[in-house]
Amino acid sequence: MYQNRIFAYSIQMKIAILDLYEGEPNEGMRGIIEIIERFRSEENLSLSYQIFDVRLKNEIADMSFDAYISSGGPGSPLTSEGSVWEQNYFGLMDAILKHNREHPQQPKPVFLICHSAQIFCRYYGLAKVTKRKSTSFGVMPMHKTKAGEHEPFLRGLSNPFYAIDSRDYQIIQPDLHKIQATGGSILCIEKERPLIPFERAVMALRFNTHIIGTQFHPEADSHGMHLYLLREDKKNMVIGRHGEKKYYQMLQMLNDPDKIKLTQHTVLPKFLRYAMKSHQPQMV
Repeated sequence: MYQNRIFAYSIQMKIAILDLYEGEPNEGMRGIIEIIERFRSEENLSLSYQIFDVRLKNEIADMSFDAYISSGGPGSPLTSEGSVWEQNYFGLMDAILKHNREHPQQPKPVFLICHSAQIFCRYYGLAKVTKRKSTSFGVMPMHKTKAGEHEPFLRGLSNPFYAIDSRDYQIIQPDLHKIQATGGSILCIEKERPLIPFERAVMALRFNTHIIGTQFHPEADSHGMHLYLLREDKKNMVIGRHGEKKYYQMLQMLNDPDKIKLTQHTVLPKFLRYAMKSHQPQMV
């Protein structure tokens, strides 16, 4: 007769949040923290996180963390090249890349959001990063590529799916040979604009097995974005670029559970779940 055997797992995770907002008020950090805390509660984990003010205070995480989330941020992803904070930042990224090559069974996953993905592409020569003709801001469709259709972090999202876009710069002309050589792929591109002769920007890409980046903001939540769009300056920006009809459509989409809310509950939570599985639990 077999007796039931119960196994308990003690999972302790440390996450580093690399804050690239340079002290500017933003919704991004609040969204990242909210997702981490919700994940900790739902999974009943012993999970801790630490925030590093990378640009304003030149703070940087060490290699003792199990996963890293690097935020969006203001300003140009081009003019900071060679700065002290970038030297610290890419010192960490180089160390993570080296660790992941040497310890594939115990990797340290990284998620890069918007500004972080842009400087990563620029620094490692994976794509061209340029200033847009105009700011892209609002609720936008993200079109999956063939690789994106099979991407675990995007599973459960439609094609196209919707996310918050807020950027003055763009990732274009990816070096597919370089990206594919390390196991990477392009996951999403922006909406096709047949009447505008510009290359479609890359909106999400897998850099390698353990590092993924998006130009959209997967941490953005419907409520915060709704308040943001109601600001007079943001309202005027969207209406000026997309028209009043599009503006009110965006407000309506924020209340749709299959759009921004679904993206917020899918992408980063799946990354955290992957990080949890990568961080092998200790049986007690």
